[in-house]
Amino acid sequence: MPSFPLSPFGERLSAPAGIVSLMDDLGEALNVNPDILFLGGGNPARIPEVEQAFAQALQGISANPEQLHKMLGVYQSPRGHEGFIERLVPFLNERCGWNITSKNIALANGSQSAFFILLNMLAVPATAHTPAQKIHLPMAPEYLGYSGQTVAPDMFCAHKPLIELVEGNQFRYRVDLATLANTQNVAAYCVSMPTNPTGNVLARSEVEALQALAAKQQVPLILDCAYGAPLPGIVYQEVALPWSDNSVYMFSLSKLGLPGARTGIIVGPEELVEQFVNANTVASLANGNTGPALAEALMVQGQLEPLIQHTVTPFYLAKRNHMLGALEQALAGLPCRVHCADGAFFVWLWLQDLPISAHALYLQMKAEGVLIMPGEPFFFGLDAPWDHAEQCIRLSYCQSDEVIVKAVTILGRVLRKAYGA
Repeated sequence: MPSFPLSPFGERLSAPAGIVSLMDDLGEALNVNPDILFLGGGNPARIPEVEQAFAQALQGISANPEQLHKMLGVYQSPRGHEGFIERLVPFLNERCGWNITSKNIALANGSQSAFFILLNMLAVPATAHTPAQKIHLPMAPEYLGYSGQTVAPDMFCAHKPLIELVEGNQFRYRVDLATLANTQNVAAYCVSMPTNPTGNVLARSEVEALQALAAKQQVPLILDCAYGAPLPGIVYQEVALPWSDNSVYMFSLSKLGLPGARTGIIVGPEELVEQFVNANTVASLANGNTGPALAEALMVQGQLEPLIQHTVTPFYLAKRNHMLGALEQALAGLPCRVHCADGAFFVWLWLQDLPISAHALYLQMKAEGVLIMPGEPFFFGLDAPWDHAEQCIRLSYCQSDEVIVKAVTILGRVLRKAYGA
């Protein structure tokens, strides 16, 4: 087979990336080796009540020729499924205390593709006369899926957090606002909330401080709520989502149970949203209708919010508590701390003074039939290596209780051997 020359764009996007490795492992676990104990990846759990709700919505649409044609047979407007957007406006205003209109909202074919467009709209590569304007991550570790998104290389600048030790062998990352205040050459700030991989939820004071900093520098603050409130609602405490003219909120239907429908939601200032719509239309022509149509059907029936409050959130909260209990037993006596798990469906472990790297631990666990995520890829954008990155791993608690206990028990055994305990 011939090898074709690639443009710089092609070279950049086709190069190995952390998110590609993650999706390869996810695909292997779910399709090639279904017996692996899968605590990696970001696939949501199967929740029967959620699947039933979407199945009934799909049946209702399928039984209505006009609705079915609208879902499958037509392009929606460039902004996205208009019916869903019109339902989102009061939904978000009532739950977040906002005062937005449909002009503040656009849809995309998944939040990953939305970020590709948005980050490349904002990040500015260096020239012979000007420095790069980078995407600044206020607090590493951060979602590794951002790392390969920009067409130009080296367009992220991550900042080390403060580490706050919490009783019960827990800890929490805090934004180092004093250091962040001195940043320069910023294109935008970006933070996930709840944070992937840690499950951290920023305090209102942290969000407002970041909004003030972004406003002072006249750049956007992007808050990635792919797991967050009010949609899909995988958070276990009150969350503040204050509106500001320079804030952009990103939501997704994936973690609600529709990862295959690829539906991302961007909410922000009218001008930036309109610019995003234009760019997204060039890249995608139109957005898919399936996810928005299913979500709209649940909203029309008044089922979406009860489904989140009474099914989705309690399901993941119970899973989190089960995982924490299993870890407490399996890792007893080891120098391990758990990040305060405020949301998402991950537990982030800090394995203090781990004698091997997190990546080496990942390989050992994979050989034992357990898939975890090593911490190193989540610390991209730092200006220097940090040994803390090699002492952290991410565990998903989307599997059955039995799988969680079995996998965590193996983790405890492997760690005791590594520590010589």
